[in-house]
Amino acid sequence: AGEQQSFTLKIEKELDRKSERVKSVDLHPTKPWILASLYSGTMCIWNYQSQVMEKTFHVAGAPVRSAKFVAREQWIISGADDKLIRVHNYDSCEKIKEVVAHKDYIRSIAVHPTLPYVLSSSDDMLIKLWDWEKDWVCMGVFEGHSHYVMGVAFSPRDANIFASASLDCTVKMWDVGLPHPRFTLRAHSKGLNCVDFFTSGDKPCLVAGSDDYAAKVWDYQTRTCVQALEGHKKNVSAVCVHPEFPIIVTGSEDGTIRVWHATTYRLESTLNSELGRVWAIGCIKGSPKIVIGCDEGTVMAKVSCSHHWDAVKLQTEGDQDSNECL
Repeated sequence: AGEQQSFTLKIEKELDRKSERVKSVDLHPTKPWILASLYSGTMCIWNYQSQVMEKTFHVAGAPVRSAKFVAREQWIISGADDKLIRVHNYDSCEKIKEVVAHKDYIRSIAVHPTLPYVLSSSDDMLIKLWDWEKDWVCMGVFEGHSHYVMGVAFSPRDANIFASASLDCTVKMWDVGLPHPRFTLRAHSKGLNCVDFFTSGDKPCLVAGSDDYAAKVWDYQTRTCVQALEGHKKNVSAVCVHPEFPIIVTGSEDGTIRVWHATTYRLESTLNSELGRVWAIGCIKGSPKIVIGCDEGTVMAKVSCSHHWDAVKLQTEGDQDSNECL
């Protein structure tokens, strides 16, 4: 552990773009683009190199709470409070598909890393799996939560597995082929808003953020809570684990972003968004840039390290899986 603590991490704001409330953010894997979906029902693509808003288009007459790039199809897939999933071509902004997906607000969307699958989670307490190559047929309905399902994420180690976070205070682990959860993790006193997978050393882990002001790290093979990430002053609304660098980023309604070491769980750095409550965080492989969605706009920040990143990765990765997340 001494070696792992021999470097320091710092997060610094690079630039920001004011807008209406941002509910989700995503980074394009190859283009210098940030996708922001807004409470107003609009989606924006912002070029962070030129600092120009490249595209903006109105999607729904309701909040768009989740939107993701699907670079292999040149798509954006979004889910909104009007219960619809929509697919747009991000070059033409043309709408390609609209699916009546749920009976209540859609909170979260996750795109499978290789297969034509999309997960959606909703206030109707259900998670659904969609296959876009089969004209968006619903491949599965996953029941078990007793409150709104706020977040879903595919596992980078085994993309047949996914996790969900709910206001029923639980994280559930699922298999895409089974309608009921494999198991349930309970450690929070209040509802959960977000979940993400990562690898700590050689342990398969996930982190979930809660309205109890903490995020908790789980070793999901042993089903044990290994660390509480405490210090936020309000609800933890977003979590993001970098696919390459050993950092966990948490965002809160207290307006701050905290960067934690993904192996030692030490708090490394704190950043004030200066744009109000934080609702979403995104990062991508190959870049130290972090994008943050807030009440009053989008922030781009950069995580810097006192050592070369490659040396840091060698010290902490433990196995190859930590670098295979998309």
